[in-house]
Amino acid sequence: MMQGFTFEHDGRTYDCTVERRTAPPAGWWWWFAVSRDQQRYAPFEVAAGDTQGSVRARITAYYENLLVVRARPPEPRFRFSRPGRPPAQAKS
Repeated sequence: MMQGFTFEHDGRTYDCTVERRTAPPAGWWWWFAVSRDQQRYAPFEVAAGDTQGSVRARITAYYENLLVVRARPPEPRFRFSRPGRPPAQAKS
């Protein structure tokens, strides 16, 4: 199994580690942290054929896509509510 490593891409430093994930789905996962981002991510399970280059490519693609999604304006959400009471019928 590969050990962790650090690399730079587009002015960001990525720190990648292999850690056991206990929450489902359990197993060995690639965790990474990015400079200037407080969140850690675990988007990929460790695969038998992983190389430093393949992991680096997957992680940078994942994170750059995440930045594109974050930059989008929020999608409007529809508010669902209970229908109002029907109008009172006039008594004859």
